[in-house]
Amino acid sequence: MVAVHSLGRRELPLKHPKLTQYRVDFKALPALPRVGEAFIALGTTIKVAGSQAAFRAVDFDAVVAVAKAAKAAGASRLGVVSAMGASARSPVFYNRVKGEMEEALSALGFDTLVIARPSFLAGDREALGQPLRSGEKLALRVSKLLAPLIPANYASVDARLVANALLTIVPRERGRRVLLSGELQNLRKPAASPP
Repeated sequence: MVAVHSLGRRELPLKHPKLTQYRVDFKALPALPRVGEAFIALGTTIKVAGSQAAFRAVDFDAVVAVAKAAKAAGASRLGVVSAMGASARSPVFYNRVKGEMEEALSALGFDTLVIARPSFLAGDREALGQPLRSGEKLALRVSKLLAPLIPANYASVDARLVANALLTIVPRERGRRVLLSGELQNLRKPAASPP
């Protein structure tokens, strides 16, 4: 039987018989139930976090902690949301932290590591209780108007498409794979997990 175990700082307004939610402190994770696949979509902004150190605590420390806990619980496959431009050698702090996170996850030895590097993420943040980022609505409107002129890897991508892409690729991939926005937009249907 397939079951979903969700870790978060707060409980989401979702109910499903196969879903178990855990409110956790990412600095002191409990032992996780046995899992085969793990998906991580943790992230914040420096503005919301309040400082570069607080941002790093979420986008690096918490992500790596969850990946280690998933590996200890038996996960051999991992899908993670990173960001376009992620590079451990980037002069841009945000991109450097994302790149360092990717390198740390690569070193954990998962059989499958799929990294989604979306451009600007679109979605209903308010429905999730997340603050709208400054200029986000305007950027999305401009992005839609100019969509035919924007290369696919730089166009905004709906968060649901990112999730669907990871659900499609992680169960069937081996090794490390990076998915950019253009590819994320083209993978629409999640595949069934192998038995």
